[in-house]
Parts: sequence; structure tokens; C-alpha cells
Amino acid sequence: MENNYQLLEEKALWVRQQVLNMIVSANKGHIGGSLSCTDILVALYQGGILSVNSNNIPDPNRDRFILSKGHAIEALYAVLADKGYFSIEELQTYGKSGSRLLSHPYFKFPGIDVTTGSLGHGLGIGAGLALAAKLDDKSYNTFVLLGDGECYEGSVWEAAMFASHHKLKQLYAIIDRNSQLTLDFTEDCIHLEPFVDKWKAFGWNVVEVDGHDIGTFIETVHNTINLHITLPTVFIAHTIKGKGISYMENKIGWHHNIPKGLQVEIARKDLSN
Repeated sequence: MENNYQLLEEKALWVRQQVLNMIVSANKGHIGGSLSCTDILVALYQGGILSVNSNNIPDPNRDRFILSKGHAIEALYAVLADKGYFSIEELQTYGKSGSRLLSHPYFKFPGIDVTTGSLGHGLGIGAGLALAAKLDDKSYNTFVLLGDGECYEGSVWEAAMFASHHKLKQLYAIIDRNSQLTLDFTEDCIHLEPFVDKWKAFGWNVVEVDGHDIGTFIETVHNTINLHITLPTVFIAHTIKGKGISYMENKIGWHHNIPKGLQVEIARKDLSN
């Protein structure tokens, strides 16, 4: 499927369908942020960016991935199931008593490297993994997916300073820049802009990209990696919260609200095209 962008877009649509089904069935979850980062996750796992293998999960040379915005776990579960880390049928158990599929990433689950959920920790852990790779002369890359609202956390910027100081060139942060928090837009709460300038000031290589254009995202990441820049890189991926469901897109209130009744029917129709 690598580099067949139309198939990847179809896969992203399938992932969004699974996210909707899981959350509606469980009557809980974070649908808006899961939908905004779906294309990014598909690009990473299905587009040949991440070097990982479900048949050799503990491979010490594998790339590392941290879902720092751990509330978007539903999208990651669907991607991991599709990649063979566990059965697709098990997705139906999400939110049920005794299920292995918890509401945030847990490091003992197949394919998950780090437990997350308390925002602001992922980049620091990723910096530690990248430093270990540098000290051990390992070639694996570490990718960390953060929410933009998560970047209000001071720990994110501490990790950013640490990473640039140590020139952790194998560390790649991806910001899901959907411009929303739980109950507000970021720029109406506390300004993140000028976002690019902030990251540059902290010593990072900064790349802006469309987080919903899977082909462009894959090519941008590969091209950046091939430049062998000596700094850590952050990809600011511009996205839409609730992407794919008409009444959710860029609408405040769909951080963890659950579709009901006719809303479910409309959502399924939107995701059937």
C-alpha cells in the first residue's frame, strides 16, 4: 500500500468508520481529535514512514512512536489492528468490561511503546528515546504526535530545549494543529501563534504541512528525513477537528461528545463516500 495514495485515503476512511463505531458502541471516547489525526496515523504506519513490524514487535532497531495526545487512541487502535498487531474483530470490545482496549495508550498493549494520557509528557519521553539512540549509535527514529492544545504545557517546551541542546536529529515531533481545545479555539484561549517562530526559537527545524493530504505528508516527511538535518524536526500538520463528519468539522463541542440518533446516521453516511 506504500505510496499508493488513493488506497491510503480509502484506508483512512475505513479508520474513521472504525473510530465512529467504537465510540458509539462504547458511548465514550474522543472523536474529534481522533478524526483530525487519522490521516497522519495512516501516513505513518501505512505510508512507509515508520519502520515497524507487527511480526517482530520488540525489535530493538524499530522506530518508536508515541501518541502523546493519548485521548486519540481510537484511531491508533484501528491502525494497529489493520497492521496486524491484534485482530480487527477485537476493536468491537473497545470500552467493554474486561477489554484490553483501554481509553488511553498502555505500554503493555501490542504496538504501543509508551503509556500516555496526561498531556505534556510524550515529547520528553521521545527526547529520552532519541538521546538513547544517539548514545548507543542506533539508527531508529522517534516520532511523537502531540495536540496543539497540549503545547500549552511547560513540559513540552522543556523537552524542546533539551532536544535542540542535544541535537537529537532522529527526533520528529508532529503537531496535530486542529486549532481547538476541549471547549474553545486555541487562538481565543491563549495564543499559540506565531507557532512556527516559537519552535524555531527553541532550536528546531520547522516544517508546515497539510495533515489531511496523505501523499504530501508522506513525501514531506521522507524528504525532510533525507536532508539529514542536525536538529530535531517538528512538523506542524494543519488539520480539521472532526474531519470527515460534516456537522463536526471545526465545530466546538466535539472533543469528547458522543453522536446520538440521527447524528449517527448522518456520520455513517458522511463516511460512506
